[in-house]
Amino acid sequence: MSGASARVFVARLVGTAVFDPSGDQVGKVRDLVVSVRHGTNPPRVLGMVVEVQPRRRIFVPMTRVTSVDQGHIVTTGLVNLRRFEQRANETLVMGELLDRSVEVIETGEKVTILDVGIETDRTRDWLITSLFVRKSGGGLRRRGATLTLTWQQVAGVALAHEHQGAEALLATLESLRPADLANLLQDLPPKRLLEVARALDDERLADVLEELPDDDAVEIVSMLEKERAADVVEEMDPDDAADLLSELSPERANEILSLMEPDDANDLRRLLTYDDYTAGGMMTTEPLVVTPDATVAEALARIRNPEVSPSLAAQVYVVRPPLETPTGRYIGVAHFQRLLREPPSTLVSSIVDTELEPIGPDAPLEALTRYFATYNLVALPVVDEADHLLGAVTVDDVIDHMLPDGWRENSHANEHNPLEVSHGD
Repeated sequence: MSGASARVFVARLVGTAVFDPSGDQVGKVRDLVVSVRHGTNPPRVLGMVVEVQPRRRIFVPMTRVTSVDQGHIVTTGLVNLRRFEQRANETLVMGELLDRSVEVIETGEKVTILDVGIETDRTRDWLITSLFVRKSGGGLRRRGATLTLTWQQVAGVALAHEHQGAEALLATLESLRPADLANLLQDLPPKRLLEVARALDDERLADVLEELPDDDAVEIVSMLEKERAADVVEEMDPDDAADLLSELSPERANEILSLMEPDDANDLRRLLTYDDYTAGGMMTTEPLVVTPDATVAEALARIRNPEVSPSLAAQVYVVRPPLETPTGRYIGVAHFQRLLREPPSTLVSSIVDTELEPIGPDAPLEALTRYFATYNLVALPVVDEADHLLGAVTVDDVIDHMLPDGWRENSHANEHNPLEVSHGD
């Protein structure tokens, strides 16, 4: 096996491309699965968790890995496309070993695992042979010194810990998109999932919750402290936040709403009055809104906000004051492409599109899909009977509601017949 004599640190393998013998990319490494044993015998690496499209995680046994080199991994091409499910005797290196506290046998000192080194032995099995660790900080030092220890120099790796941080794990996963991070979190044990969720900042956790299946998002929010849960829900897009609250128990939802800023809570209460599969149930209450006397430069400044999704940034809604939804009378929409073609000092009222008919909050999903398809839209204004702008529905939310329940965890890309390799091979 190429690279067999060299030590490889697992954190550096995360994100590494995995190829078949013909050079076609199979996916990317997301974690390693090991069998941790009590005593001094080093754990054996059972295989890799590899992410294939679209965001499906499968198990690739180490017996099917033929090369581990810098920047790429090669397999025999024989893989089972069944979704990875962790077994009781298995441990995820990234998901569970990183940030674990262990004891240095010689000194009795507690250290924290930051990374794990693996090597092959004479039988070509991959084993955990070393641990990159950090000592506890002392005095005025923020962080303790780091060092590399052999597996035989530490004790307590196999023991469960009541409190395990997530700093090292999150540092490794910092570059992941929210959807990819959400996919990774789904495979963590509940205790570890909560530890990672608590370590994420509010905005990052809100982004992840928006990408998780309902059951997983509800589980996390239900376990968070109520004040933290309210802060995170405030950071979510209103439509996603309303969907999440509707899945919680009424008591928990009301508890969270009572701790939120009144304006944000009122928006969510209004969204919760609509059925899920209507325009009102799918809309966001925070579209881009300007008055008729706003200039093109002002409208484009709103669009440039990096926190605005591409679908919402496709158009700006022109309304009479007030600008908070429900707004004053809806006038029309200024399309992004039209704004780019006009001088910055031009008033948006002179280029507003009044021919795009808005839709009512009770419009069903079928009507929305026909409207989007007929007019090639990416977003659609929602108004009430008095022509007040209530919000906007974006095409991504429409597609989300068109897909079957559980589509996030049940996607079946490349449903070839699985080959003979089993999880335990």
